[in-house]
Amino acid sequence: MARYVARVRTPLPIDEAFDVLADMRHFADWDPGVRAVEQVAGVGAGPGATFDLHLALVPYPRTLRYVTEQFDAPASPERKREALFVARDLLFTSVDRVSAEPDGDATLLVYDAEFRFNGPLRLGDLGLRPVFGVMARRADAGLRSAVQMASVAA
Repeated sequence: MARYVARVRTPLPIDEAFDVLADMRHFADWDPGVRAVEQVAGVGAGPGATFDLHLALVPYPRTLRYVTEQFDAPASPERKREALFVARDLLFTSVDRVSAEPDGDATLLVYDAEFRFNGPLRLGDLGLRPVFGVMARRADAGLRSAVQMASVAA
């Protein structure tokens, strides 16, 4: 299994910060590993929303269908918000957890992504780590930039 965890502290209020990460329609804006996002069920972010993420995997581009399995309603400023997105196909499973929680006078955003092969292919999970690591570093830079831009715009 390959894993990427990013923690970003922002002055944005919890609901605004959460929206930066929890709306998959914006993933292509900050993650260079995502070429495009298409919503295939639901309206906007929220429970049951489903998205096709068209990934720029080298050498084989791939589309994964993510289903929103958990999505917290807007919170009070003192309450943590979380979302869980899961994609499964014949080859891969991807589980992405997003949270926003109070952190003093700011909000702490956490993006936690796990990517693994399915079935007997799981023996190749170690081979995913270097490739996923490169993709994660690029996504991390994009995420930090997106959060900063949202903070400036607020």
